Amino acid sequence: MAVPIVMPKLGQIMVEGVVNKWHKAEGEAVVEGEIIAEIETEKLNYDLEATASGLFHQVAPEGAVVAVDEVMGYVLEEKESPPEVLVVEPSVKASASVPLPKPNAPAQTGGEVRSSPGARKLATHLGINIAQITPTGPRGRVVEADVRRHADQQSPGAITPAMPPGLEPSETIPMLGMRKSIAEHMKSSLSKTAQLTFSLEMDVTEAQRLRRENSRAGVNLTIGSVFIKACAQTLKRHPEHNTILFDGNIFYFDDANIGMAVSVSDGLIVPVVQQADKKNILEIAAQAQELAEKAREGKILPDHLSGGTFTISVLGSVDAFSPILNAGQSAILGVGRSLDKPVVKKGEVVVREMMT
Repeated sequence: MAVPIVMPKLGQIMVEGVVNKWHKAEGEAVVEGEIIAEIETEKLNYDLEATASGLFHQVAPEGAVVAVDEVMGYVLEEKESPPEVLVVEPSVKASASVPLPKPNAPAQTGGEVRSSPGARKLATHLGINIAQITPTGPRGRVVEADVRRHADQQSPGAITPAMPPGLEPSETIPMLGMRKSIAEHMKSSLSKTAQLTFSLEMDVTEAQRLRRENSRAGVNLTIGSVFIKACAQTLKRHPEHNTILFDGNIFYFDDANIGMAVSVSDGLIVPVVQQADKKNILEIAAQAQELAEKAREGKILPDHLSGGTFTISVLGSVDAFSPILNAGQSAILGVGRSLDKPVVKKGEVVVREMMT
């Protein structure tokens, strides 16, 4: 019996993913539990395991955008014929020569519009008639990317800048995957939320002393972990900042789930230390280190990236910066580097480690 290989749902808001790479060729033997494909979402790359043994049959080519629970391929028995399905065409990711849909071509005329839940929600939010959007998703479905493209094309200011004359790029890399997602989310956050930055220089001498003492004891306690604990305690005293704004409502939470920005090779992801308010600083340090290592090794799981109510971004190479608010959250903390500075303490000038 043919066992379908479907696009997994790797997060509560995930509606589609990209088939980054197949690890099996057509007709090649597959063993249950081995890695069969690499899936790319807006937040991570995920190794998909085979759920059965048999022979591989591909439906979706590499680079195809596939909706959650849609068939990407099959694991077949010996001499078994694959079921007849609509072949998913590659997205722009697979080939730069694939033409974009015409701006004003209607998706469907009459009847119910086939669309993903995320596309319908985004279209409603932007005030767009989803029936006027050209679908590029599997089986003629309108997906989120179609809605964004349609919105950009309808915007008066949506003009693609031309390459300045006299410039010949040595390489051209499409803005895709995580990098594209980060750019879109940051742009959306800046354009849709009123953002204000407050700066404060604070004395972190004791925090750095605590970090160094634990380091000598073999504990990898970073300044980021210290701030996670400090923020978790502060959020309990100021619950209005431990909130999520969504769909016209402000949601309050008892747990302080602190996201920490981690730089990876192709972008930035934000693993979440769950219930940081209930953990001691050494437990936080251990979990933060584990999450950071998984993020950089590409082993982070969707559950590690969800549920954040507050975010911390640490840039140890700059004095100060203005971090961009994580959409939905009410605040974010940007932490710069610490420097020895002369300060006045009890009427005397002393050297302290200061940080903005």
